[in-house]
Amino acid sequence: MIYRILSHVPHILFKPAYDLYEKYLLEKVKSGNLPKHVAIIMDGNRRWARKHEKPPWYGHFFGSKKLEEIVEWCHELGIRILTVYAFSTENFKRSKEEVNKLMQLFEEKFRELVRDKRVHEYGIRVNVIGRKELLPKNVREAAEEAERVTRKYNNYVLNIALAYGGRSEIVDAVKEIVKDVMDGKLDIQDIDEELLKKYLYVPNIPDPDIVIRTGGEVRISNFLLYQIAYSELFFVDVYFPEFRKIDFLRIIREYQKRERRFGR
Repeated sequence: MIYRILSHVPHILFKPAYDLYEKYLLEKVKSGNLPKHVAIIMDGNRRWARKHEKPPWYGHFFGSKKLEEIVEWCHELGIRILTVYAFSTENFKRSKEEVNKLMQLFEEKFRELVRDKRVHEYGIRVNVIGRKELLPKNVREAAEEAERVTRKYNNYVLNIALAYGGRSEIVDAVKEIVKDVMDGKLDIQDIDEELLKKYLYVPNIPDPDIVIRTGGEVRISNFLLYQIAYSELFFVDVYFPEFRKIDFLRIIREYQKRERRFGR
């Protein structure tokens, strides 16, 4: 099911009223059926920067700060799995300057993750999913360190899709399956949907209940193509740095009103 969520409560609301509405929504959401896995396409950073007459990496920086807030929201609600689309395989086609700035930001943020007390206090396991071999060595090493340091945690999971493409993930899984068949580890009759899941970048993780795309665009853009067959899709008309807790809560509240039939 696809939902288009218009941004923001009307601007005539004063902050006290806004705070009351957020508190009301929070209590409603907490009392309902919460999603186990939320996935987010973090779109609109560059357009937000352009609106503020700043370079693209200004938007990416504030987008990274917004992600930190969302991790806190998920912790508060007990949403255990968060998957975010940070950088696609196609994003390498952007200008060399922007890509370099992004890679520098990714390295810094992975280093910060390792030191972040909340990561260790909450027990957040970090997975970096995608073709990591395409990343510069310094970024790849920082990502692998974040994975290594948090590997023992299992309270929450943060999947960061980096140098990622949904089609690439399926192709890579098929290659591994073919290799195991040729090596005699698998029989071709063993191949089914459940087996393919074991060969994805993060094996056997529950499919997203909700996929959110910010930025106003209404498309999936090669994100988690295998996993989102029955996810609820929400498209939000705000740039990612402007995405608010109240927007997040409204989406979950709408999700809770739905009867998910999974094609039945």
